Parts: sequence; structure tokens; C-alpha cells
Amino acid sequence: MSTNTVPTPGRRFVIGVPFSWLLIFFLLPFLILVYISFVDMGNDINPFKPIWDSGTGLLKLKYENYWSIFRTGEGGALFQTLYIEAYLRSIWYALCTAVLCLLIGYPFAYFIARAKPSVRPALLMMVMLPFWTSFLLRVYAWKGILADQGVINQLMMAVGLTSEPVQLLYTNVSMLVGMTYVYLPFMILPLYANLVKMDFRLLEAAYDLGTSPFKAFWLVTVPLSKAGIVAGFMLVFIPSVGEFVIPSLLGGPENIMIGRVVWDEMFTSNNWPRASALAVVMIGLIVVPLALYYRYTGEAAEPKQ
Repeated sequence: MSTNTVPTPGRRFVIGVPFSWLLIFFLLPFLILVYISFVDMGNDINPFKPIWDSGTGLLKLKYENYWSIFRTGEGGALFQTLYIEAYLRSIWYALCTAVLCLLIGYPFAYFIARAKPSVRPALLMMVMLPFWTSFLLRVYAWKGILADQGVINQLMMAVGLTSEPVQLLYTNVSMLVGMTYVYLPFMILPLYANLVKMDFRLLEAAYDLGTSPFKAFWLVTVPLSKAGIVAGFMLVFIPSVGEFVIPSLLGGPENIMIGRVVWDEMFTSNNWPRASALAVVMIGLIVVPLALYYRYTGEAAEPKQ
């Protein structure tokens, strides 16, 4: 009996809609960024100038927009520029934020998954409740909490822990607190979606075999929730790398991340090609390792002949 492998019109439509969305709202803007990144604006203010010579028909690509990211100037050392420092700092803070969200969010997701089915909707609503408030208002609220005359300093002075305000705002800690608070739901929700489908009878079987609760959690629960951990980690890490608002409001002047650098190049220096080159490199730093990871996991999951 032969099977028809030609997709039906309905399947073509279902597959085509997300692909069309990605092409229009991801690939096309990305190609525009790549185009601008090779433009030589000169003294002009048009970042969409042609990149080909109408006389010779040859492309005029300004590679300097990329080369300047990795060197300081004429005779300057490679990989010692403000941009490289901003990239490394952004990746480091994004990793710290993702790890903190995982450490805090996993117990929350596990508790919600083990709660009674009648209580889960209320608990999930509490997790998603911050999304009902403006992003800027939530970040500004942390400024009021961490300021010198804020809630935490007033409380510490009231109980006698300190006699004067402690510098909490505009530090590494304040920025990590703000980023962890904002992105924590993005870690909890995929973890919950993965944990709620787990068969908890496996833990009971592990207990019957003499395994301690911690060992059963580490050997049974964590491996079964690996997909949720990876999904949550990516959902937190990727937007954290390019975060602009939180470092600007809660971070100090030394905590310049790549999002702020791109903003300054585009709107302060009006150097759209270099800002686009910085954005393209940042996307490459995120997408390429992610694609390699999914290719590796996909090959590992394929059944061996």
C-alpha cells in the first residue's frame, strides 16, 4: 500500500504561516541590517545608499564597519575594543541572569506542577501578573526600592543594620536583580509546561528502590525536565544579551552593555552602518551557537540504524 507524501493544502497552509512570519519579520529585517552594515554613508545622512557603483557595476562594500568592532584603530590590538568589552559584558550578565532565573524559577515551577489542579490556574496567574503592568513602571519601581532613600535602606536603618544608606542602586547587583525579576516568568512557564507532564510515579518507584529524595530529584526529575530547562534558559539568555532599558536605569556607568552601545551609535553618533554591524554580530553570537546546539541534539535524538 503506497502512501501519499505530497502535503495537503491544509498542511501547506499550517506550515506556510509560521515560515511566512519568520521570513517577513525576521529574515527581511535582518537582511536590511546586513545591507546597511556595508553602506559607506560618508558625509551623507542616508543609511540606505546604494552599495554598488553604477558606473562599473561593482559592489562598494565598507568592511570597516565590521573591522572597527575588533580593533582600536591604526596599529591597534585586536579584540581589545569597547565593542568587544560590551559583548563580553553582555554575555556574562545574560548568563548570570539565566542561571539566577533557573535557580529561583525551578522550585517555583516544580511547586506549581505538584500543586492541586484546581489551584494551578491561580498560581500561573500570579506568575503572569507582572505582564499586566508596564515594563518601564516595573523597572522604575526597583529604582525606588534600591535607592539611597528607598525601602531596603530605610528598613536596614530602622532595624539598626546600618547607620547610613548603602549604595544599592547603579551597581552590578541592582542590574542583576532587575534583569532576574523581569525575565523570571520566561523561565518558570516553560519549566512548568515540562514538569506538569512528568509522571511522578517514577519518583515513587525511585523511592521504593531506596533512592534518597535529592538523588531521585537529580537522577529522575532533572533529566526529564531538560527540554524545559533549555527552553527557559534560551528565553532568558537571548533577550538579556541585547537588554537596553534595565542597564540604563539600574546599572552603573561602567555596566555598558551592547544594547546601549548600539543605541549610542545609531541615535547619538548617527552611525547607522556601524550600529547595524554591531547588531549583526550580536545576532550571529546568539543564533550560530543555538543552531549548532539544536543540530547536535537533533542528531543525537535520531534513532541509529
